[in-house]
Amino acid sequence: MEVLKVTEQKELAVKLKELFPQGRITCTEAHDLAREWDMDPRELGEACDEAGIKISACELGCF
Repeated sequence: MEVLKVTEQKELAVKLKELFPQGRITCTEAHDLAREWDMDPRELGEACDEAGIKISACELGCF
């Protein structure tokens, strides 16, 4: 899978802020969204970091 370019990451961060204005997304929601958008969950996680969105209810118990 191709790594997102910086501009694409910034655009994705803006979209995430629109979708999750409360600044939180669950791990399950993040995985579902990554699958829906056909992208690597790690890339989505990086975009969430860029957008200041916290991932909660980690499936691995990390957060």
